[in-house]
Amino acid sequence: MAVSADEGNPLTQLSLDQLRQRTSVKWRLYPPDVLPLWVAEQDVPLAPPVAEALRRAVDLGDTGYSHGTAYAEAVGAFAARRWGWPDFPVGRATLVPDVMMGAVEVLRLVTGPGDAVVVTPPVYPPFYAFVTHADRRVVEAPLGADSRLDPAALEEAFRIARSVGNRPAFLLCNPHNPTGVVHRPDELATVAELAARHGVRVVSDEIHSPLALPGARLTPYLTVPGAENAFALVSASKAWNLAGLKAALAVAGPDGAADLARMPEEVSHGPSHLGVLAHTAAFGAGEPWLDRLLAGLDANRTLLGSLLAEHLPAVSWRPPEGTYLAWLDCRRLGVPTEVGDGPGVASDLAGPARMFLDDARVALSSGHVFGAGGAGFVRLNFATSPAVLTEAVTRMGRATRADAG
Repeated sequence: MAVSADEGNPLTQLSLDQLRQRTSVKWRLYPPDVLPLWVAEQDVPLAPPVAEALRRAVDLGDTGYSHGTAYAEAVGAFAARRWGWPDFPVGRATLVPDVMMGAVEVLRLVTGPGDAVVVTPPVYPPFYAFVTHADRRVVEAPLGADSRLDPAALEEAFRIARSVGNRPAFLLCNPHNPTGVVHRPDELATVAELAARHGVRVVSDEIHSPLALPGARLTPYLTVPGAENAFALVSASKAWNLAGLKAALAVAGPDGAADLARMPEEVSHGPSHLGVLAHTAAFGAGEPWLDRLLAGLDANRTLLGSLLAEHLPAVSWRPPEGTYLAWLDCRRLGVPTEVGDGPGVASDLAGPARMFLDDARVALSSGHVFGAGGAGFVRLNFATSPAVLTEAVTRMGRATRADAG
């Protein structure tokens, strides 16, 4: 049944004053006069089933060590309902601290020091930071002009990665951050075919997978023919705003099970027990809340398009198919795009993001930290109230007019 964007919309339930009482990085990094639309935190209350699970655990003093497969079972049932994946492999899923730590630990299993990991920029900045910190080399396969995966670029990057070392990997972002592209089955099948041809292991970051917006359908990478030796990382953290409650799952295809079995036992001690309970409740009982959120995000996506046309007509974008992130092309604004420390340094601001912070008091993510093709862009998080979104874009428009004058 369709859900009205205004019927229990989680994005409209907290006031700006309430949000400013939060102590997370989104609300404390910048001064109070700044509207923060940068980091991937949502301006929503907890979904009631998640809040209830946490309250019950606290009341019981249930704050020990996690046990069992309830989290994986909840993801499996969710995957069957939402993605048409009836045989989610609970037995090939293991707890990891969070998606990025899990991705790195999987990469340690299937690559060696100095081996190459392919990424598709512009892409989530920690892909660079975590891979290089793990002593692997990043090889870029830039997205195409349509912001989608470019098979020719991927094949060339896979060839280079194979020449660097014997155990190359591809860190896929599905859906893609920052563009919001939800990869189609045929695109993922091409990835699998190319990976098999060049001996590349695929590790798919699917942290935004519950956030396919109306008009798009998520295809889990492990359901694609040819992905039998691949891995995926899943979590409720982005969809249900649980980044501070650490817990994720690493999932292996059938031919990757032996590799995942070599995951050091200590890795599974990283997740918080409260995190596991929260994520389990989100996947198990949080769908009605998620449906209301998706309706609100869809409305905000439409609103953002109208606001950009009115206040920032020189800024172009492709409305995202998934996530709550908008990738805005600001190059026609004529703002210098000198960069700072480069890809992966997510706190570094340059170009239009610096201008919007200084002149509009709106915090956005600077495009250049997302790697090749990011300079001159900004990433805007529209998981906020329509009022905040309207005020932010209005400020941004005033700043560009003042700058032009």
